[in-house]
Amino acid sequence: MADRNPRLALEFCGMPFATPLVLLSGCVGFGEEYTRVAGFSNRDAGAICLKGTTDQRRLGNPPHRVYETPAGMLNAIGLQNPGVDTVVDEILPTLDFEETRFIANVSGSTLEEYIEVTKRFDDSPIDAIEINISCPNVKEGGVAFGNDPAMSARVVEACRTATRKPLITKLSPNQTDIAGNARLCIEAGSDGLAVINTLMGMAIDIEARRPWIGNNQGGLSGPAIKPIALLKVHQVYQVSKPHGVPIIGQGGITTPEDAIEFLLAGASTVGVGTALFYDPLILPKINQGILDYLDRHGLHQVAQITGALRLNAPERASECSG
Repeated sequence: MADRNPRLALEFCGMPFATPLVLLSGCVGFGEEYTRVAGFSNRDAGAICLKGTTDQRRLGNPPHRVYETPAGMLNAIGLQNPGVDTVVDEILPTLDFEETRFIANVSGSTLEEYIEVTKRFDDSPIDAIEINISCPNVKEGGVAFGNDPAMSARVVEACRTATRKPLITKLSPNQTDIAGNARLCIEAGSDGLAVINTLMGMAIDIEARRPWIGNNQGGLSGPAIKPIALLKVHQVYQVSKPHGVPIIGQGGITTPEDAIEFLLAGASTVGVGTALFYDPLILPKINQGILDYLDRHGLHQVAQITGALRLNAPERASECSG
């Protein structure tokens, strides 16, 4: 979008976003991944979530790290990153904060690591901090922080004391009650929520009789998870709406229609990730599709779509198809 359309502008956690699109962590490196693609512009995104960052440099998991599956992609990168000092001292100064908002993604294996990395980003020009609570807590036997509501809240509370910047908690779908987890994270001080992170999955090489992914399992993203992600956004919105806590809806968004579905379900912004791998120039298409939807429905601003879902009555869950 050479000229940003003001109808796409919104406020998220007190930050002005030029569009509702957010480039997801792990898909665009540290903001430069697609800038060498002709026609790509960070200005088409309201915000960019930088790659997951830990206290010390990490090499990541052994290969294979990525494997394409039907309607999706498995990845197990293992949080490869140069460490927070390098990100703050060498990478952030190269980013153009006039183009878009930049959100750091904080990861850690212990509560102390989350605190230290958050403190480091607090003393930087980064616009906001996203907490990746899907990391395993090595002190708790490798249980992922995000799959235990009490542990999730502890991480949020600890990070809240370490920064004045907006905090966004990235929720795991690999848990029993995502809405309950969201409520505890909000009470602990989360300003926003990202719904959802990847689902755990596996793919097997039947000739070698081994998993294709070097880490045996990985996070599934892409269109395959979209129906699950939509439901999780809807469920979390019931908890976040009374508190005025906005949601980044994400999981399989590849078209304007996908993005609008997430907005209707309760998301204020929508994350684009896997789709960038096969169409790096998809952002202007989604933005234009949202504008066309506003025109068709006589709406003035993108924020009017958020939570405008009209539920069928009665709403009830069903596990059977017949």
